[in-house]
Amino acid sequence: MEQPTSANHHPRIAVIAAFNEDRFIGSVVLKTRRYVDHVIVVDDGSQDQTATVAAEAGAIVLRHDHNQGKAQAVNTGLRKAREMNAALVILIDADGQHDPAEIPALIAPIEAGAADMVVGSRFLGVRNRIPRWRILGQHALTLVTNMASGVTITDSQSGFRALSQRAINAMTFRPEGGFSLESEMQFLAQQHHLTIREVPVSVTYAERPKRNPLGHGLQVLNGIVVLVSQHRPLVFFGVPGILILLAGILLGVVVVQRYNAYQTLAVGTALISLLLSLIGIQTLFTGIILHSIRALLTPGDRE
Repeated sequence: MEQPTSANHHPRIAVIAAFNEDRFIGSVVLKTRRYVDHVIVVDDGSQDQTATVAAEAGAIVLRHDHNQGKAQAVNTGLRKAREMNAALVILIDADGQHDPAEIPALIAPIEAGAADMVVGSRFLGVRNRIPRWRILGQHALTLVTNMASGVTITDSQSGFRALSQRAINAMTFRPEGGFSLESEMQFLAQQHHLTIREVPVSVTYAERPKRNPLGHGLQVLNGIVVLVSQHRPLVFFGVPGILILLAGILLGVVVVQRYNAYQTLAVGTALISLLLSLIGIQTLFTGIILHSIRALLTPGDRE
């Protein structure tokens, strides 16, 4: 059960972003309260009884007037947790797929001072009954997120996580981030040099997905592209710039070889070579300039 907090106590707080989850939110709150001091439920513009059920189950309920997306809901919850001077925060989904009984194992690395963020991995030594299409999609998104962020974990899309006080203060998400929230955590962890650990967790899929899985995956991929452009501009612009420049140079070599062989200038190919070279140089220098600006704005950040 929830423990009373003194003025000097740094509480453990669970943050749950919820949208139309009145079927599950009550049991999730009740089970989670056994392992934390407070449960904060952010009702993200629900049209059902999510807020009422959560409050009756003992949660602190914060409400958005309209649906703003998961990123903003978690931002609201973390802001409240910072106001309450939380020692750590557990993020857990509202639909009952996570087992709150695994919270002690999730927070153990943080309480031992060994991690700033702990990710509950569905693919780390635990046999979960996960549909194959989910496994393929999750592994694909994890591969892309790992490569893009420079941080490697086994389950980039897990919503069951724990954050230390240092991580809580570092985590503010783009309002438009939506369901690329978990991927953004890896970029922020890289930027702020946070230590990440993973622990195996179980998962239960009692309901069919509320969103089209393909559309959800594409949303996440789009979010990752935006994150790379913002967090790693040298990679985002520099790599394509170098490739385009090389293509222009190779075409230029072809033009020179043809001129030497036939004493005839391939005007069309030469113009394409020139255009590609100019675009490549411009894109490459855009990446260098944006990387330099970012380094000045965030001195602690490195590509």
